[in-house]
Amino acid sequence: MPEIEDLQKDPIAQRLRSWDPQSIAEVVEFRGERTLLVPRSHLRRVAELLAGDRELEFNFLSDITGMDLFPVEPRFVLNYHMVSLAHRATLRLRVRLHGSDPVVPSVANVWPTANWHEREVFDMFGIRFEGHPDLRRILMPEDWEGHPMRKDYPVEGYR
Repeated sequence: MPEIEDLQKDPIAQRLRSWDPQSIAEVVEFRGERTLLVPRSHLRRVAELLAGDRELEFNFLSDITGMDLFPVEPRFVLNYHMVSLAHRATLRLRVRLHGSDPVVPSVANVWPTANWHEREVFDMFGIRFEGHPDLRRILMPEDWEGHPMRKDYPVEGYR
C-alpha cells in the first residue's frame, strides 16, 4: 500500500498533525480509502478530536474489526471505521498491538456504539479495552476458554 507523502492531499492527516505531530504514524491511501495509523497511546485523544472538531465531525463509528497476524509482531491490528455524516467522508484508524500487551484505550466514551464493538473484539481476540464500562463476553458463554479468532486457538477447542 502506498503511503501518502504529500499531506496537502490529505486535509484530515494535515489537521491531526498540526494539532499533534505524533498523533499519526503513517497515512495510507488504497483504492480510494484512507487509513491513518495511530499509536496506541494517542488513540483516545485522536478519537475525541475526530468526533468533536467541527471541521471533521466523524460522529459515527460504524465498526471495529480485529486481525491476528500471528506469528508476526505486532500481532494484533484494530481497525476503527468511522463516518462523518456532515461531510460525507469515511475514515479508518488503525492501531497495532503486540501479543504480549494487547491493551488499548476504550473509545466508548467518544462513540457509544464502541461499547458493543469493543466487547466483540475482546470476546473473539482477547484484546482488552482500558476504561471500558462493561468489558465482558458478548458472543461466547462466560465460562468459555480462550478467544476463537486467535490464530493459535485450537481448531477443536480446549478440552
